[in-house]
Amino acid sequence: MKIAIVCYPTFGGSGVVATELGIALAERGHEIHFVTYQQPVRLGLLDNNVHFHEVHVPEYPLFRYQPYELALSSKLVDTIKQHGIELLHVHYAIPHAYAGYMAKKMLLEEDIYIPMITTLHGTDITLVGNHPFYKPAVTFSINKSDVVTSVSEDLKQKTQEIFKVNNEIEVIPNFIDPKKYSNSFTDCQRSLMASDEEMIVTHISNFRKVKRIPDVINIFYEIQKQMPAKLIMVGEGPEKEKAELRCERLGITNKVLFLGNSNEIDRILCFSDLFLLPSETESFGLAALEAMANKVAIISSNTGGIPEVNKNGISGFLSDVGNVKEMAQNAIYILSNTKILEQFKENAKKISQQFDIQNILPLYEEVYEKAYRSRYKNSY
Repeated sequence: MKIAIVCYPTFGGSGVVATELGIALAERGHEIHFVTYQQPVRLGLLDNNVHFHEVHVPEYPLFRYQPYELALSSKLVDTIKQHGIELLHVHYAIPHAYAGYMAKKMLLEEDIYIPMITTLHGTDITLVGNHPFYKPAVTFSINKSDVVTSVSEDLKQKTQEIFKVNNEIEVIPNFIDPKKYSNSFTDCQRSLMASDEEMIVTHISNFRKVKRIPDVINIFYEIQKQMPAKLIMVGEGPEKEKAELRCERLGITNKVLFLGNSNEIDRILCFSDLFLLPSETESFGLAALEAMANKVAIISSNTGGIPEVNKNGISGFLSDVGNVKEMAQNAIYILSNTKILEQFKENAKKISQQFDIQNILPLYEEVYEKAYRSRYKNSY
């Protein structure tokens, strides 16, 4: 099947999932066309089954904000016609499903019907989509999609609560490729990050307020009081500078490494002992799943879709949002005993295997077939 995928090409979870999905589908013989404003960060070399089409947005002084949705819609029309695309899969309701719908309408003028699958990832629903300015457009985009999927049961419920949704929402969870997390790197040199006696605690995110970066720092502050430890902070975002200043005020700058964005997450996680995810909300918790695939125990909040991934008392612990004291106590409990730590690590690895991409791919292929069969219907 020839499939066009629209996503954000950044380090965020939705972009990672969309890119990894496209690559895996290409390996199964599908022809994949990524359509976005730059090559996705997780997309390596292109091949006969993987293509990238850049969306250019001309600069016009007339516009205060350049019309990306218009440029994306037009690019989709051109790509679909030129390459005989059979199906459109957009990740994020706004602006991608909205642009996808406009492309569908333009193509219908030429008697070309393209089914569209929309995958909801979280922020497009709970933050952007819930804003009064965007809510009508998000509702419209969801209801005009041929198939709608969400990455967790929690996100499905929230979507149904916030919007007047006519479409059925199918839950297809995020995934990992276990082959990429074999922990067999010959250059996984733990000594580059910490001494042998130091525990390594990691946090990976886009450093937005919703990630509660101060909580990450405060949890680690309590950990390092009890044992030698290092904190590795991976990512970029608006809260990073504040986090660095907080580390200075607490006197732990020499124990915290800020690495910025990285394409080598697996190499960083391979020597980590504990992963912190105290977020205000997470639609799924992909960062936690990637850590678990690398045999890393998890300390997280119990919000959103995280409990569907991190199992309390098994792969780690769940606490109420903002309960830094309990999170720190649980972290110290895990890290203080080698046998306990190893058991949590093994459990985390085992649970992560439930989200093997080979288990998830058939679910997407099933909804693709469902949407493709609908091409004979005119639902407008």
